[in-house]
Amino acid sequence: MDVFDAIKTRRSIRKYLSVPVEWEKVGRIMEAGKAAPSAGNVQDWRFVVVTDKKQREMIAHACMDQHWMVQAPIHIVVVGEPEKSKRFYGRKGETLYTIQDCAAAIQNMLLAAHALGLGSCWVGSFDDDALMRAVSILPEIRFQAVITIGYADEVVPEPPEYTLENMMYFRNYGGQPNRIKNIPMQQNETGQMIREKIEKGKEVFRRMSEKLKKNNG
Repeated sequence: MDVFDAIKTRRSIRKYLSVPVEWEKVGRIMEAGKAAPSAGNVQDWRFVVVTDKKQREMIAHACMDQHWMVQAPIHIVVVGEPEKSKRFYGRKGETLYTIQDCAAAIQNMLLAAHALGLGSCWVGSFDDDALMRAVSILPEIRFQAVITIGYADEVVPEPPEYTLENMMYFRNYGGQPNRIKNIPMQQNETGQMIREKIEKGKEVFRRMSEKLKKNNG
């Protein structure tokens, strides 16, 4: 599946078939998570794979009683190691970079699951103490999310989105004068400017080459 197709067609799935997920696919999903970028390449994430139904029930309860989660045969609990990032980047590493790193890994796993024909959902609402009872971790580790994985039992329609014109600004944030009103036109104009500069650069290089040839006799 093309990466842009995966991005556009991925959906949050909350209904799953009672079909086990192949371990090969679970491994590939986690490989995708491991391949995400991280600040300084510290890779301050860890993945806890849960298949046991009773444990999945505990996780669903910890996630504010979202009982639909139990249907998913695979739960991946993503945790961060803020102390690891803190050693390199101080407080910002602890409070920001670890969260960003784990989020990048989570998104990679969601896209990988979709590309493999699986459904998934990013669950970020949970009670830390209850989740700790379901998945034992060290006190210095921080829960970041739970990903449910399984074969989808629903087709989720494309959700409404803001247009790029409502989300993009030119040079500075905010204000109508800075908003790009026509993205395709802007892309065409920018592309034309770049092409013209490239052609000018080629012409300058050609003249310099000819001049050097003449000087060298």
